[in-house]
Amino acid sequence: MKMHRISLKYSPLPVPPNGGKLWVSLDKRGQQLRSTDFQPCKGDPSADGFVARGKATKECRPGLEQRQYSRPRNKVKKSANLISDEMELTSKISVQKFILTFILIGIWTIANSQQSDSLTYYLEIAAKNNPSVQQKFTEYQAALQKVPQVGSLPDPELNVGVFLSPMELVGGKQVADIRLMQMFPWFGVLKNAKDEMSLMAKAKFESFREIKLQVYYDVQRTWNELQKVQQSIRINEKNLEILHSLERLSLVKFKAASASGGASSGGSVSSGNSASATQGSSGMNTMGRNSGTSAAQASAAMPASPMATSGGSGLADIYRIQMEIGELENSIALFKNQDQTIAARFNNYLNRKPHSTVTLPDKLDADSLGLTISVIADSMLQNSPMLGMLEYEQKSLEARKLMVTKMGYPMVGLGVNYSLIGKDINAMSPDMNGADMIMPMMTITLPIYRKKYKAMQEEVELMKTANKQGYQATANSLQTEYYEAIQLYQDARRRMKLYDNQHELADKSLNILLKSFSASGSNLSDLLRIRQQAVDYELKKMEAITDNNTAIAWLKRLGNIKK
Repeated sequence: MKMHRISLKYSPLPVPPNGGKLWVSLDKRGQQLRSTDFQPCKGDPSADGFVARGKATKECRPGLEQRQYSRPRNKVKKSANLISDEMELTSKISVQKFILTFILIGIWTIANSQQSDSLTYYLEIAAKNNPSVQQKFTEYQAALQKVPQVGSLPDPELNVGVFLSPMELVGGKQVADIRLMQMFPWFGVLKNAKDEMSLMAKAKFESFREIKLQVYYDVQRTWNELQKVQQSIRINEKNLEILHSLERLSLVKFKAASASGGASSGGSVSSGNSASATQGSSGMNTMGRNSGTSAAQASAAMPASPMATSGGSGLADIYRIQMEIGELENSIALFKNQDQTIAARFNNYLNRKPHSTVTLPDKLDADSLGLTISVIADSMLQNSPMLGMLEYEQKSLEARKLMVTKMGYPMVGLGVNYSLIGKDINAMSPDMNGADMIMPMMTITLPIYRKKYKAMQEEVELMKTANKQGYQATANSLQTEYYEAIQLYQDARRRMKLYDNQHELADKSLNILLKSFSASGSNLSDLLRIRQQAVDYELKKMEAITDNNTAIAWLKRLGNIKK
C-alpha cells in the first residue's frame, strides 16, 4: 500500500497538533481508507500496510488500523457512494417486483386451469349461452314493452272537411271544418291495464327463472353422468390390466406344466418297456391265459397323464381369461360411446359444438346437502318459480277484472271544432263577416250492450279458477318430486355406505386369491368370480355417488337453493 504525502491546504481533514504532518492511507484504486496525524511505524515485521505510532508513548500499535476504520471519518466514504447504494437498492426492488409478478402470473394460470374443469364454470356458460334461457329472458323483455302500450291514451282523432262549394252562412261563407277529439277511458282503466301487464311481465320473469334452474339441473345431472362414465372406463381399464396379468401368469404356468409333463411321460415309457421284457420270459402259456385280465387291470390301474390333466386345465383357464378380457373390452367400448353421446348433450346445454372438449376432475366425490330436509320443503313452497309465476298470473287476472269492470263505464271525449269562414259581400251582418268559429266539444260513449262486458268478466273469473287449479296441481307435482328426490337421496346414501364396505371386502379377497393363484395356480374360478364382484361393487358405488349428487342437485332445484 502506497503512502502519499498531501499538502494541508488541500486536505479536508482537521490540522494535526504541533505542526505535525497529516498522513493519508490510500488503497490500490487510490481511494482514501483512513487518515491520522501519526507517523508510519518502520521496521515493524508485524505491521501490515499502515501501523501508527502512538503520540505519547511512541510505541508501535498493531491493530490500530482496524480501529481507525470504525471512526466517524468513514462516513465520508459512505456518502461518496450514496448514488451507487441507491442504484443497488433500486435494482433489488425491481428484482422483487419481477419475482412477485411471476408468482402472480403463475397463480392466475393455475386458477384458470382449475376453473376450466369446475362445474361452476360450466354453469356460468350455460346461463349465458343456453338458447332456452335466452328465449325466456327475451320474452320477459318483450312483456315489459307492453306496459307503456296499454298505459297510454288512445290516439286523438283529427277530422278535416273542405266544402267544394262554400256554404252560405249569415256571417260569410264556410270554407272548411276542422275537428280534433281526444277520448279518455273511465278513471282507473289505464292504471289497471298497466298493473296487469306489469304482473304478467313478472310472471314471465319467473318463467325465465324456472327454465334457468331447469338448465342448471340438467347441466349438473349430465355432468354427474359424464363423471360416472369416466370412472367406469377407468375401473374397467384397471381390471383389464389385472386380467392381462392373469393371462400372462396362466400362460407361463401352462408352458411350465407342458415342459414338466413331457419329461415325466418319457420316464414312464422307458419303465414300461423294461417291465414287458421281464414278463416275456415267463412263458407263452401263462401269457396267453392271463392276457385279457392283465390288460384290463393295467388299464384300470394306470393313472392319467400329468401332461393331459394339467395342460388341459391350464389351457382352459387361458381361454376363460380371454373370454373375460373380450367382455371387458366390449364394456369399455360401450362406455366410450356413451361418453361421446353424453358429452354432446352436455355441450348442447352450453350451446357449444357437440365435439367440444369437456374437462372433468380425476376423482368423483360425493356432495353433501348441507341443509335439513324441512328447510328444503319450506323453501320449495315459498321460492318456487313456477308457483311464483302462477301467483303473479293470479294477481294480473285480478287487475284485469277491475279493468274489464271499468271498461263497461262510458268513455269521455274532449275536443274542439274549428270552422273556417270566408267573407261574403252579401253578408247580412258586417261585424261577423269572415269571422272563424271555434266550438269546444265533448263526447260520451253509451255502453248499452252489456252482454259483451258480462262475458269479459265471466272469462276473467274462469281464468282465475283455472289458475288456482293449476297452482294446486303444480304444488302437488312439486311435492311428488320432492319425495322422489328424498327417496333417491336416502337410497343413494345407503348404497354408498354398503358398496363401499362390500368393495373393500371384495378387494381384500381378490388380493388373497391373487397371491394364492400366483403361488399354486389354483382357484381361478373363485378368483374370476371375486374379481367380477369387486368390479360390480365399485361400479355400483360410482352409480350411488352419481345418484347422490343428482338427488342433491334435484333437491336444490326444487328449493331454489343456489349453494
